[in-house]
Amino acid sequence: MLICVGGRGYYQEWGSDAVEMTPGKVINIPAGVKHWHGAAPDVWFSHLAIEVAGEEAGTEWLEAVSDEDYGKLK
Repeated sequence: MLICVGGRGYYQEWGSDAVEMTPGKVINIPAGVKHWHGAAPDVWFSHLAIEVAGEEAGTEWLEAVSDEDYGKLK
């Protein structure tokens, strides 16, 4: 789960459009969903990340978002 607490950022699931995150926005991310999240290109972003313990669940860091894809954000 991601909760935006300040600034502005984005969350994007693999194969889907990016979702803007502003303070108060909550994103529930089921286990196994490939995604990225981070600050918008022009502003800072602060968030809480909550991981609920579960069997065969955990964090797996994957490749970085390309500069080309990140540059498409507004």
